[in-house]
Amino acid sequence: MQYAALANTGIHLSRIGLGTWAMGGGSDWGPADDAQSVSAVHAALDSGVNWIDTAPIYGLGHSEEVLGQALQGRRHQVFLATKCGLVRFAKGINHWLKPDSIRRELEDSLRRLQTDYIDLYQIHWPDPATPLEDALQELSRLKTSGKIRFIGVCNFPPDLLRRACSVAEISCVQGAYSLLDTQKARALMPLLREKNLSFLAYGALGGGILSAKYKKEANIRRADARSYFYRFYKGENFYRSCQFVQRINQLAERDGVPPAHIALGWVLHMPGVTSVLAGARTAQQAAQNAAAVGWEPKPGDLEFLEGNHGAR
Repeated sequence: MQYAALANTGIHLSRIGLGTWAMGGGSDWGPADDAQSVSAVHAALDSGVNWIDTAPIYGLGHSEEVLGQALQGRRHQVFLATKCGLVRFAKGINHWLKPDSIRRELEDSLRRLQTDYIDLYQIHWPDPATPLEDALQELSRLKTSGKIRFIGVCNFPPDLLRRACSVAEISCVQGAYSLLDTQKARALMPLLREKNLSFLAYGALGGGILSAKYKKEANIRRADARSYFYRFYKGENFYRSCQFVQRINQLAERDGVPPAHIALGWVLHMPGVTSVLAGARTAQQAAQNAAAVGWEPKPGDLEFLEGNHGAR
């Protein structure tokens, strides 16, 4: 495993982290086998992964519960990240960052995760109905109390991130970054350099499509995250995805590695990326994803994967 500094923290994160959205099960990703999820967590740790990301909305708390079970006796090995700000109400899931809600979410996360502190507590999505200053001041109070160690934000555009940095000490930004989704992350990079912030990438496999396992359009339920969040599976988007998958397969065959290594490795080699989250349902997937740090692109490979000049 390789490690990189999380800016301004003294912490070094494994360049591959473990994402746990699918471990929550439910409608987002379909049923999850809890025993397999626990095995995946252990396999990731055994492969050198030292940070894991979750959220209370994943399976409405189930992902955190499973992770709490998996980390018994191993909590000291993990830089543990979770989030706040997506809350289910009677009429659906809302972006909700009221200070009292943040406090409740944190206490519930601590209970489910069976821990007394969170290493990285992140705003999951902005909440237009709540002043950002109110939310960040509450997070700063929780940091002072020792219940969280560092504050992060997810899915923030540059203007909102700049505003956040003027209110609280932000350590990192988490955002989507893949061969299929580059614009938002790249728009952030100048500000990240200016503020000396780390970038944690999610979605590097495009919800799984860049692992090259889909040979034709999949019949995906409307409630599935691959339908409403990772919109690469239908119509023109699917055929655009296939063009990237063809290039990924070409380099994977050349180098004798799984296609997922190429997709993850491309993001790992993008300027400004500290670490890349990869989800896993099984121990085999977790170990395979962790090994992606071993892929080294040859001259021209990165440009070739984007569809620009280069390579093979």
